[in-house]
Amino acid sequence: MLWDIIFSVTIGGLVGVVGHVRKHGKIIMPRKTKKFIYLGFLEELLLGAVASLLLVLYTAPNSLVEIIIFSIIAGIGGDTVLNRFKVLNQEGEK
Repeated sequence: MLWDIIFSVTIGGLVGVVGHVRKHGKIIMPRKTKKFIYLGFLEELLLGAVASLLLVLYTAPNSLVEIIIFSIIAGIGGDTVLNRFKVLNQEGEK
């Protein structure tokens, strides 16, 4: 079970980084401004990893193929959640 968790977190994190590169065209490094800390690619990496971990723990897959599929789906879902928050934030500012 521990290997399943490590494997799913790794795949979910990689899918998060791939989504970041697809969205921005490059890897944006973390930086600190006067008022805010921007996590850059770490934001998507962590969100994809946590989403993948939660989905794999909740579903308890039986095979390696199921773990890979669930991890990819969770990583993409984490990216979608981030995009939705940004859209809602932009609508609230208008």
